[in-house]
Amino acid sequence: MIRLPDLPLPEPARTQLAAYQHEIDAIPDYATRIKHGRKRFKALNRKGNPTFDSVKATLTRMCIGARRCAYCEDSAAHQVEHIRPKAFYPELIFAWMNYLYACGACNEYKNSRFAVFAQETSTLTKLRRAKGAPVGPPVSGSPVLIDPRIEDPSEFLELDLSDTFHFLPSAPEGTVAHQRATYTIKALGLNTRDYLPVARADAYTNYHSHLTCYVAAKQKNGPPERLAQLEQNIRTHHHPSVWREVKRQHPSLRDMKHLFEAAPEALRW
Repeated sequence: MIRLPDLPLPEPARTQLAAYQHEIDAIPDYATRIKHGRKRFKALNRKGNPTFDSVKATLTRMCIGARRCAYCEDSAAHQVEHIRPKAFYPELIFAWMNYLYACGACNEYKNSRFAVFAQETSTLTKLRRAKGAPVGPPVSGSPVLIDPRIEDPSEFLELDLSDTFHFLPSAPEGTVAHQRATYTIKALGLNTRDYLPVARADAYTNYHSHLTCYVAAKQKNGPPERLAQLEQNIRTHHHPSVWREVKRQHPSLRDMKHLFEAAPEALRW
């Protein structure tokens, strides 16, 4: 994951989302707000509704390159994902800042998984509701899941580029940052879905290939448009978190270090 660019939702979609949310907030009973909100979201989140057409167009512009999932970066994003789940936060069902574009696999995997550091105890508390249990508000607290809409995941996660291509917590064990990273990795299945580390390894190879071509073209005084195209290929390639980590770790990557020495401008891409 990388931090997503903060793009404003255009009018009139922003005003219409607020109106949708006001309709939900006006319902006095919490359980009814959830039930009605989920029903309304399903009905309104469809092609041809100008509001959600605008939502999806803006979320698409926030993606890197092709429209890739904000969580796994591997598959095409086609579902409006609620970062805070509809099942627990009816007040955010139509909140623009609670949306990101995700693939079906990630949306299904995450589903209603969410946790908070409970306000009273600071304990990591997973939100659960047993089947048939009374529907009441979740425990108050700050989110555990890293939110790429407002946070930079690279401050919590690092990528093992030398072996497994797994995401790892970057903070020391026992810290809040370590807990958040560990929970996010598990809640989104970023390592347990075995095809994702394989895809990251492939992306690493592709980034190396693109950068090698760029350096070769630069050293041969290739035409500017050729260099610009090679740069664009890197900037828009899927799995941008791999490129972010390549830049961060390049001094210790034997196959990458000399390429960045030849093209230090690539560190700004």
